[in-house]
Amino acid sequence: MKLPVETETLEYKKTTGELREACVSIASILNKHGAGVLYFGVRKDGVAIGQDVSEETLRDVSRAIYETIKPQIYPTVNMVELDGKNLIKIEFSGEERPYSCRGRYYVRVADEDREINPSEMKKFFRESTRPEDWEEVKTDVLVNSYDRTSFGDFKDRALKAGRIPSVKGSAASCLKRLGLSDGEFFNEAGALLFGKKPKLSLKLAVFATEYKLTFLDQKTEEGSIYKLVRLAENYIMSNIHWRAEIVGNERVETPEIPVEVVREVLANSFAHAKYYSDTVHEVCVYPNKVTIYNPGTYASPNPPRDYVKKNLPSVIRNRLIANTLYLSKDVESFGTGFRRIDEFCKAAGVKYGFEYLNTGFEVVLYRRDGVAKAAVPSLDDATNDLNETEKQVLKIVGENPGITREKLSAKIAKSSRTTQRVLNTLRGKGRLTRVGNHRAGIWKVLK
Repeated sequence: MKLPVETETLEYKKTTGELREACVSIASILNKHGAGVLYFGVRKDGVAIGQDVSEETLRDVSRAIYETIKPQIYPTVNMVELDGKNLIKIEFSGEERPYSCRGRYYVRVADEDREINPSEMKKFFRESTRPEDWEEVKTDVLVNSYDRTSFGDFKDRALKAGRIPSVKGSAASCLKRLGLSDGEFFNEAGALLFGKKPKLSLKLAVFATEYKLTFLDQKTEEGSIYKLVRLAENYIMSNIHWRAEIVGNERVETPEIPVEVVREVLANSFAHAKYYSDTVHEVCVYPNKVTIYNPGTYASPNPPRDYVKKNLPSVIRNRLIANTLYLSKDVESFGTGFRRIDEFCKAAGVKYGFEYLNTGFEVVLYRRDGVAKAAVPSLDDATNDLNETEKQVLKIVGENPGITREKLSAKIAKSSRTTQRVLNTLRGKGRLTRVGNHRAGIWKVLK
């Protein structure tokens, strides 16, 4: 019998020789979800291989958890049997987040444990403890103070798309039907979408080189989600190259990055962000690429490439915000964003990639006129969306699959934290995987 694959709340360790790493996983799961399960005697793929279990072993596991995780927790540690093999099952929970392991803080992202500093943990904790129905919480923002320009634009686009009926009535009644207000006051989602002064910022910048050194332009805009989506789209399209062609008797202009791609990425970025007091989106235009940063860690346990290749259910972080952007056709349909981006980019010969960050998720769109011409890429292209550091890491681990993170950090002259982030990004892009456990496993480069 094979157990389910690892998730954000389920972790497997082959033996208690990985007890140190297990405590890190427990702390990271507690910080993200408040409860989880960990097994000793199970491979990463869910196959039970067994574990020597004695009363002393169970006591050692309980003691290690008690002594290394703060605030202290009291897990249930039992021996269980599966297919004739003895396993150790640990069930744990806690309500005193954040939790540390040996004085360090970790957070669970997909099936990995990422270390973050105390200030980042506070920020993460503030956003992660927000109730799931936060969008529906009533605010003190009056509906009659709505952003008329943004709401008018939304209504026109939604009517044109045929996703709302052509109805007469006040804006207040329409916003109430959309579930964004009670008729008098906005809820949190409504205030962010169409309020005049939400606590929402957008940083925009154009850089002279591929690094954040010399600004050619820099500004910060504030406003509603709907307003900022439009501003970001116009900013990008105004700062990239357009190619002009004469087709028949008409002049046709084509951007180096399709507007459909920019619109899809921006809408999904705002739809899936985590909204808290200091939410800041970022759009950066470099000579060779455009980056769109979403202040909210990647929401799905499935990597982006799986959404391109498979029909997977979408993970919707902000239901009311996402639905409103769907009605105006900014989001085409739920769960198809990555596939649409892939299709448009392939058709236009544009490369793209993703960056998994501790506090957010970034989409990278490579400019055709800023890089060497190449064949139309796909997610299986061996060099697709890899920066120089990522290429360097792949080369090193390809030549030395058993290299440790510390030795790898020394070779690429980066901190351990940066090196781990690069490894996580490569795994998310489907270019690297770990075979075996953290201590005795090896890296495998995927083509």
